[in-house]
Amino acid sequence: MIKPTNYPEIFSLHGKTAVITGSSGLLGRKHSLALLELGATVVLTDIDYDGLKKARAELESVDGYQKVRVLKMNVASEKSVTETASIISNDIGRVDILINNAAINPTSSVIQSNKSPTRLENFDLAQWDKELSVGLTGAFLCSKVFGSRMAEDGGGGVILNIASDLSVIAPDQRLYHKEGVQNNLQPVKPVTYSVIKAGLVGLTRYLASYWLDEGVRANALSPGGVYTGQDDKFVEKLTSLIPMGRMARENEYVGAVQFLCSDASAYMTGQNIVIDGGRSIW
Repeated sequence: MIKPTNYPEIFSLHGKTAVITGSSGLLGRKHSLALLELGATVVLTDIDYDGLKKARAELESVDGYQKVRVLKMNVASEKSVTETASIISNDIGRVDILINNAAINPTSSVIQSNKSPTRLENFDLAQWDKELSVGLTGAFLCSKVFGSRMAEDGGGGVILNIASDLSVIAPDQRLYHKEGVQNNLQPVKPVTYSVIKAGLVGLTRYLASYWLDEGVRANALSPGGVYTGQDDKFVEKLTSLIPMGRMARENEYVGAVQFLCSDASAYMTGQNIVIDGGRSIW
């Protein structure tokens, strides 16, 4: 006899606690909402505490969600991450889900403004170190601290690394081209972003095999660009590269996050799920 799947049950996160880094940003809030909808207690973390409080207020206004905590945490500091993990352990309990979402991502308007030298020849080492410390080292430190605790107590858990479609394709620098500017002065997407996002996929595969026997699963989600009112010319250029002919809407990664953080994906680990409107197939 075929036994039907209990879909609400395999997606349920009731009794689970999730930590999300970089929670004050747009996608951080959306990831948080995705897990709250499934019943999880969500701990929002960020170095921007004012932004965290705004994010919590926004989330708690949706259907009266009250399972939201906020903690200031610097993902680039092992001391800060370890102290935060201890606070959560003492005040809430074990962490079942970690979403490594923190990143420094210059917007298209910032890149095109030429306010910071993004070209490889002029890219400052200090800026390289800063961006990698948040986007890649931060994910390593959080995985090390929270993942170790998941593995040590035998309860397992889920680590989800938020990468990008630029983890599998190169940035198309024509998107940032400015008329009347010499080629050697043209703004570009900085090298750090591609390196970090590709590195997150490598970290994901490493973690998936490292804690396999302890029940800790690790996957990556690589989203495409989200429409947030960017310059019309930039949007036109980008959408011409996407088979679906548009950028993503703010809520179009919610289902993927819910799938990857719940038992609905119990047989999946070490994978990079690319959701980019088909951009990477061209």
